[in-house]
Amino acid sequence: MMSSNQHPSGARTSVVFVHGVRSSGAIWENQLAHVRDAGHEAVAVDLPAHGSRRHARFTMDGAFEALDDAVATLPSGPVALVGLSLGGYTSLAWAARPATTDRLVGVLAAGCTSDPKGKPVRLYRDIAKSVANAAYLARRVTGRVVHPSVHRARLSVPTLRPLRTAPGGADLSSVKITPDQTAEMYRPTWDVVTDALTHLAGRSSIANVRAARVPLWFVNGARDAMRIEEQRHLAAARDGSLVVIPGAGHDVNMEAPSTFNRVLTRALGDFARRA
Repeated sequence: MMSSNQHPSGARTSVVFVHGVRSSGAIWENQLAHVRDAGHEAVAVDLPAHGSRRHARFTMDGAFEALDDAVATLPSGPVALVGLSLGGYTSLAWAARPATTDRLVGVLAAGCTSDPKGKPVRLYRDIAKSVANAAYLARRVTGRVVHPSVHRARLSVPTLRPLRTAPGGADLSSVKITPDQTAEMYRPTWDVVTDALTHLAGRSSIANVRAARVPLWFVNGARDAMRIEEQRHLAAARDGSLVVIPGAGHDVNMEAPSTFNRVLTRALGDFARRA
C-alpha cells in the first residue's frame, strides 16, 4: 500500500528547506530530522549572505541559484519547498518562474503572507537600514572592531522608540553589539536585511502565488504580524491551504516545532496525492 507521503510514481517527495533573513539552514534541524525519519531525502540551503554563503551579497538571482543547486543534489523524483519568511517569499518566487523544474510538487510558505510591495515590508526595510547605520556609527564612536559573524542588533519593530541620536533615524539604545566567540551559527549584520527587502520590494508575492502551478500551503503563527494578508494570498492561489498555529509567532517552526512538523507531514501527503 502506498504511503500518504509517497508520490504516485513510487518515489517519496524530497524536501528543500529555505531559511529566513539573518539566520541559516541550521534553523531547520528539527524539521530535517522529522522528514528524514519519515523516509524523505531533505536538504536545508543557505541563501546568499547567510551561513556557508556568507561572503556573497544577497540577490534574488543568487537565491534562485541556491535552490537550483539544492534540487540538483537530491535524487530524481518529486520535490517540495518549505520556506520561512524570506525563504518563503523566495520559494514562492522560485515556484512562479517559467523555468522552474517540473519536479516541484508543492510549496509550504510560512511567515510570508504580507505582500513585499506593501507598506509593512517597506517600513521594516527602512527601519533595518536605520539600525545598520546606527550600528556602524556605534562602531566608529567606540573604535571597536566587530567581526560580522558576531555583530548583532536587537530590534522590536512594533515598539521602536522615537529617534534620538543616530543619523539615519535609529535609537542607539535599541542597538546592541556583542562579541561572542562561542556563537555556533553565523549571524549576518543588518545590511543583509536591507539587501533582501530591497530585492523583495520590487516583487509581489500575490503575483507569485497566482503564477505558481503547484499546491501552496500557507502556515502562520497566530501571533505573527506578517500574516496580515493571508486571506489575499489564499484567495490568489489556484490550490491553496491555510493553517494558523495557535500561540506561535513569526519563527513558527522553532516556536511550535511539534505542531509545525505535524502540519508539514500533512502538507507533504497532500502534495504527493495531488501530484
